Amino acid sequence: MTTRSTGQTWALDAALAQGGFDALHPEAVGTMEQLGHDHTDFAKVFALVRSGAMLPKAWATIAAQAEERAAHHERGGFARTAADLYGRAAVMWGRAQYSIFDAADPRKAAMRVRADHCVERLGALRDGRVRRVVLDFEGGQIHALLHLPAGPVENAPAVVLGPGMDMIKEDYIWAAERYYTSRGIVALSIEGPGQGETRAGGLTVDLTNYERAIGRYLDHLAALPEVDAARIGMFGISMSGYWGSRAAATDGRLAALAAFEAVTGDFATIFERAQPTFKSNYMYMAGYTDEEAFDRELVRHLPLGDLVARITCPVLYGIGEFDELTDLGQALESFEKVRAPKELRVYEDEFHPLGGVAAEVFRFGAEWLERALAGEFATPGRDVRHYVRRDGSTVDGSADPTWWLGAAPARLDAVRRG
Repeated sequence: MTTRSTGQTWALDAALAQGGFDALHPEAVGTMEQLGHDHTDFAKVFALVRSGAMLPKAWATIAAQAEERAAHHERGGFARTAADLYGRAAVMWGRAQYSIFDAADPRKAAMRVRADHCVERLGALRDGRVRRVVLDFEGGQIHALLHLPAGPVENAPAVVLGPGMDMIKEDYIWAAERYYTSRGIVALSIEGPGQGETRAGGLTVDLTNYERAIGRYLDHLAALPEVDAARIGMFGISMSGYWGSRAAATDGRLAALAAFEAVTGDFATIFERAQPTFKSNYMYMAGYTDEEAFDRELVRHLPLGDLVARITCPVLYGIGEFDELTDLGQALESFEKVRAPKELRVYEDEFHPLGGVAAEVFRFGAEWLERALAGEFATPGRDVRHYVRRDGSTVDGSADPTWWLGAAPARLDAVRRG
């Protein structure tokens, strides 16, 4: 646990008590809806929360209500209604167990059992089109959910759905069906080292094993008769935009990458200036209790730097103008280093969750990947940029905020002159 986290718990509690989840992540409810949370469930949860310690109880309480209603409809033979409610319950049970940062806590394991049960029932009610995947990986196991389109499928494109550091594989159940399997695309929502069940099994994240885990998932997808191994892409948000960038730079099998809110700058911003929970979470994921050792052995090596220059597949990046985890200037600087066909969208006045444009981002990212995996956007030298204004208009040709008046930060001018 970090000094900042233990010493500033009161500040986070005060923010939750006064402003709810929005105090921590502005407009985040829009993003949470894309991750399968019904806004009424979300409101019920945070009506019960006045401090961080209350989060596991609140999530578990409302999750149990949704699960009970799902079982009622299943007994009545209303399979689709039941499946939807099991999905809502699964993401809330997942959020409840996530809120306990102790892999050995029996309450965490009990909540995971409930989440798994909900997913099992949802899969059964959807004719087996949602399936658990467990793969051996470097002495441990990694966990995912496979989402299949309805009907016979063969040689279809596939997309790896990568979760942010504080997400789990269940968070993509709703999006997988809405944006991918409904379009004939196979989806695999994953947990890498340090996340969810993978972390509960003892597998922590280091500098490079997350991209190797993505490679293991690519192995699995490529071996499925439903999947065309030459058309596998990845959608990543937050830290999975970072991990996806590393995978795209080191594994040529990834055919396209759409990354939103990716942490592509320094890691002082996310770990020293943002909410202290981010650093506490990552230390838990990496298995560190010594903050100085964590900073020295891992954090100083995390920035992508010139690694992105090795990416060869088409890439799409999207980021909020005021993303609190990655300075926009640094994100633009990283984008300049990408030599592959690339596209960038900067969303005016948006923060890290991109909550105000979440529905657009999830749909656009999926459609962009569908077209990229069909062979579009691969033109050498492609460089497309947009500044997406809050009023709905879009500036084409540049992603720099218009209020900069053409005066980009000095380090960017240096990169462009180079």
